[in-house]
Amino acid sequence: MDSHIYGVSKKTLFLFTLLCLSVSSISALPHQNKAGNSTGSGQMINSNSVLVALLDSHYTELAELVEKALLLQTLEEAVGKHNITIFAPRNEALERQLDPEFKRFLLEPGNLKSLQTLLLFHIIPQRVGSNDWPGHKSNPSRHTTLCNDHQHLITQNSGKKLVGSAEVTRPDDVIRPDGVIHGIERLLIPQSVQEDFNRRRNLRSISAVLPEGAPEVDPRTHRLKKPEPPVRAGSPPVLPIYDAMSPGPSLAPAPAPGPGGPHHHFDGESQVKDFIQTLLLYGGYNEMADILVNLTSLATEMGRLVSEGYVLTVLAPNDEAMAKLTTDQLSEPGAPEQIIYYHIIPEYQTEESMYNAVRRFGKIGYDTLRLPHKVVAQEADGSVKFGSGDGSAYLFDPDIYTDGRISVQGIDGVLFPEVEKESTSVKKSFSSVKVATTNPRRGKLMAVACRMLGTLGQDSRFTTCQ
Repeated sequence: MDSHIYGVSKKTLFLFTLLCLSVSSISALPHQNKAGNSTGSGQMINSNSVLVALLDSHYTELAELVEKALLLQTLEEAVGKHNITIFAPRNEALERQLDPEFKRFLLEPGNLKSLQTLLLFHIIPQRVGSNDWPGHKSNPSRHTTLCNDHQHLITQNSGKKLVGSAEVTRPDDVIRPDGVIHGIERLLIPQSVQEDFNRRRNLRSISAVLPEGAPEVDPRTHRLKKPEPPVRAGSPPVLPIYDAMSPGPSLAPAPAPGPGGPHHHFDGESQVKDFIQTLLLYGGYNEMADILVNLTSLATEMGRLVSEGYVLTVLAPNDEAMAKLTTDQLSEPGAPEQIIYYHIIPEYQTEESMYNAVRRFGKIGYDTLRLPHKVVAQEADGSVKFGSGDGSAYLFDPDIYTDGRISVQGIDGVLFPEVEKESTSVKKSFSSVKVATTNPRRGKLMAVACRMLGTLGQDSRFTTCQ
């Protein structure tokens, strides 16, 4: 026989309790959209996109032409559909070798179509790496560009790679998940744009590219100077930076092969000491330097990474921001390391590159050494703002230290991932409820049970509901 409590079956009360628990647990779940992401999360371009890489200092002239030609949205759509290959002339080629008359022709408002055709002539809607070039004994490969024209890729007997008539001086200069950039010696000009320019000038024979100057003679040997081979900064390390990071002294992986190879061309330890010394001399960043040197072994780890060819950008909170950290935030094991890892970006960024990126694309998500969390940057008040809401920080002291391998940017706040902010706010809300409650509380489940029993006329016989 089923026993009763004040006229209510135990089995009935047990089933009713399970029902209430399931309802409360479902209501506590976060609301999500169809894609599985939390509502309100907007799309943004990742910092490792090939379009962001085009803003690099080597190609700022080409990036400005892309912006003036109103092609950013077109390129974003192309990147969203497939990988792209960009043949990019460096700034020197656009500044020195381009006829000023031709440049003025491109920038006239009435010639926007010619400018767009010229720029899209440098982009192929597929990934073509240096290894995909045809051999010198093979026929040239033909590829369709974004302007529906064609480019021919050729390899000479000497091993030089050509795209059209331009030599590829920096093959695979920038490699990103959504595309690749090859540095070329000069601008590629489609025949249609050349004819349009000649037609407007009423001169069929004029050339848009200045002729090369006379060869130089070496005064010591009295022989013609040979052109210097292009010097590359070094191939990126084979291992991703997250695999090269040392999780502990006993679990440290083998050194990642870098540009210096076994000889360690980059002296990372000296460079890390230099930037920490710069922080101390700059003033206002003693707390950050103290954490790197005394509280953690991050300075040693950063030096090893730089020696292996990796580049780093440090977002350094100033002393005023570090003083706002609570004891709870620093007392957990490994907390200082996790905080600093979230402030280190495995890319080389300067104030100019970050501001150009957020100004043109709105929001940029930078990867950090604290996987999988990203630092979101956006333009605000003519500067770069990291994070959002109360946990945001502004670029306060730009370019404190920049040596080509390590970049230090001073910010006026300590950043935390969004997940941690949410958990902290939940803890605060719970604590505030406990403080505000002075009388003994009846649980939500019991309150719902009493209301249900009241509808049945049984609440007066249930002592807890009286």
